[in-house]
Amino acid sequence: MLEEIKRLSLEVLGGLPGTLYGPVEDALKVAMLKGDGKTNHYEEQAALWMLRQHQATHVMKFRQQIAQAFDDFRALRIRSGGDVPLRLLDEQQLEYELASGRLNESLVARFARPLDTLQGRLQTLSDTMRVPSGTNPIGPERLVTAFSQTLQDAQVPDTLRGRLFRHYENELIRLLGDLYARVNALLGSSGYGAPIARSQENFRRNEPAPPAPGYGTYPPQDGFGAPEYGPPPARPSSPPMSQQDIASMAQELAQLRSQLHAWRDSISRGDVAAGPAGMSDRPVMQRREMRVDEILSVASLLQAEPPDAFARALAVSGRLGETIRDHLQDGARRLGLNPDQACFSPEEEDAIDLVAMLFDSLFHHNALQDRARRLYARLVLPYVKVALTDNAVFVKREHPARRLLDAITEACEGNDGETPQDRELLDRATEISQRIVADYNEDLAVFEMAHAELDALLAQQRRRFELQEQRAAKATYGRERLGAARAQAESALEERLADSTLTQAVADFLAMPWRHHLVQMLLRENTDQRRHAEAIALGDALVMADRLAEEGRGRELADQLLALQPAIIECLASSGLDDSAAQHGMAGLVRALATPDTPRRQRPVSPLAMPEDDAGEAERRLWLAGGTDEVRHDPLLADRMRTLEVGDWLRLSSTEGESTAVKVAWLSPLTSRYLLVNRRGLRVLVASAEELASLAGTGRLTIGAERTAFDEAMRQVKRHLDRASATR
Repeated sequence: MLEEIKRLSLEVLGGLPGTLYGPVEDALKVAMLKGDGKTNHYEEQAALWMLRQHQATHVMKFRQQIAQAFDDFRALRIRSGGDVPLRLLDEQQLEYELASGRLNESLVARFARPLDTLQGRLQTLSDTMRVPSGTNPIGPERLVTAFSQTLQDAQVPDTLRGRLFRHYENELIRLLGDLYARVNALLGSSGYGAPIARSQENFRRNEPAPPAPGYGTYPPQDGFGAPEYGPPPARPSSPPMSQQDIASMAQELAQLRSQLHAWRDSISRGDVAAGPAGMSDRPVMQRREMRVDEILSVASLLQAEPPDAFARALAVSGRLGETIRDHLQDGARRLGLNPDQACFSPEEEDAIDLVAMLFDSLFHHNALQDRARRLYARLVLPYVKVALTDNAVFVKREHPARRLLDAITEACEGNDGETPQDRELLDRATEISQRIVADYNEDLAVFEMAHAELDALLAQQRRRFELQEQRAAKATYGRERLGAARAQAESALEERLADSTLTQAVADFLAMPWRHHLVQMLLRENTDQRRHAEAIALGDALVMADRLAEEGRGRELADQLLALQPAIIECLASSGLDDSAAQHGMAGLVRALATPDTPRRQRPVSPLAMPEDDAGEAERRLWLAGGTDEVRHDPLLADRMRTLEVGDWLRLSSTEGESTAVKVAWLSPLTSRYLLVNRRGLRVLVASAEELASLAGTGRLTIGAERTAFDEAMRQVKRHLDRASATR
């Protein structure tokens, strides 16, 4: 009987004090917004953060205190019958003693009737066991002592201690009424005192009803004084949401569930054996639905085990849901739950399917390396637990678990660990995933702290990614300017060679040093029209000098060459020749023109090689699969592409099917081409609106992708559900 009461008590109270830290933090935020200046809220925040770091230890210690109370009751520990030795208390212990005394008095007064009944029944139980009567193991005195002992070694400021005791009192008020009624009924039905079904019903009727989720306020109180009792406190969300936001989230979640049920029904009609719920030929009516707390216990048991099965399932799209179910059923067997007699409820099926689809989408629609697969596999069960207890994770964009997964994806996507900074990101993301597995116990604060830590590191890296974007834009602009300058130089050279018969020396000079000099002038002196005109005039003057030599007009030729000497020397110097080499080149040109009968002929223009464009050609081979100048495209799609703005996100797939998120980082003022970069600021593709339209037409470019990885994954999940339901 005592073991059953202990099990029941631990089931109801075992999550304390871990469940207090969230409401206390919310109350502390409200107090900070009021800004009365009387309290050092930052000191409270720091102390609360330290408490949350040791949350698992505190919960375990609290449970041990309750278990010890039952051991004491049945005399498994020696009870002191003599005088209690006197001892000195330090200031912190004294504060705990005072706070505990006030809280004990308040709870005893509130639950006087059920406590009297329970004490009588426990006395009967002690007599039956033939042991001296002990202290009620779940009475206010023992519960207050358990809480005080749990926090006694922690450094807690006075004001935070007051908040903790107030919220602990509110939780006990919410939980103890039902617990005492159940324990009294259990003892009464087992013969330890008269049955109290009527008393239990009356007590429950008089007990304040818990508020609806998301409503209620903490009772006003000062110091450790008794609160004005009313409805038990709710746990306000952070940040608070309007009724419209709540209604919108509920509608979005209902729509998602409707899509999921339609998809599951379509699979069930098509192939019962392949259903996601692991359905079999057994009649469902013969199996009870497992409670959420049972599934949570199973998931907690398996959470710390190696995630190899999930990692293998992530490698094959669509296998993760089945693997999660098999894993949970195996864990249920190990806990004594027979899967032949129990099944998942529809809500639990929804949570498992949505988590499986979410992780499948994240892993297969982002450029993640193999190392990331094990990291994501490690997080599967914690996120199943989140989905079972708080399905708002799928629709609430500020949910801490959602934000953490976004940060982890940002750290891992496209990260091959080549640089020390990249390796640091991967190592930190891996460490955080391991911490989630070790610390998560239905308290979302673990996700909040993990996200804050990883996001702080990402904030430093984002600046580096921005600089990489800027470098990619500058490099692309430089290549485009070079290409435009070369095109202009080619056109100018073609004009001078097409209709002229020139000596070899003049033709070579125009084709090499002069053309190169013209490109340099266009790049360096693009805004100086005079310098550009002088470079063009040099080419025309050399053509004229060759004509003067051909006609034997030696005096005019000599005057022309003397006038051109400074410009020719400068032209040769711009090709990298020093003064001596430039003078030697000038002399060779003069010698060639000094002979009137030197052979002359028209010479074709040989285009300059442009090795700098190799990267662009590689891009087209990867993304456009050909890279021809004429790209088949839909003009309407091309018009849509021209409306893209810097900062817009797209999703791009290569010819091999690898998908990645890309952002429009820059629009060329010269060619109107778009520079697309990945989340790490690295160039992925530079393409025109027509080329982007061609990619979109083949389904390899998606416009309007979500900014965050989680949002995009949920969008892919909804599209998959719609397509799968429509095709069956």
